[in-house]
Amino acid sequence: MLNIVLQVFDGVATYQGLQLGWREANPILLAAFRAVGVGPALLLFKIQACGLLWLLHRVAPLSVGIAVLRMLAAVYCVLSLAPWLGKFISFAVSSA
Repeated sequence: MLNIVLQVFDGVATYQGLQLGWREANPILLAAFRAVGVGPALLLFKIQACGLLWLLHRVAPLSVGIAVLRMLAAVYCVLSLAPWLGKFISFAVSSA
């Protein structure tokens, strides 16, 4: 469940960050933005990510699935949650 929440957070934070004029660093996502638009691209990518998380949860052996899901949560915390929270906190402080 934590991984799904992190995916939703990343999608919403990315969308809001782009609305504030910040840039997306993922070249694949940038190409999708140009092809179908920001909202649809984020929605498609996040639905796919959540589907893959669900599939991993359902088919991987329990010990492997738990280890991989924990690793993925840690990676998303380091590469998405922390940077986005830092940007938003910095923005809020500078706007106040």
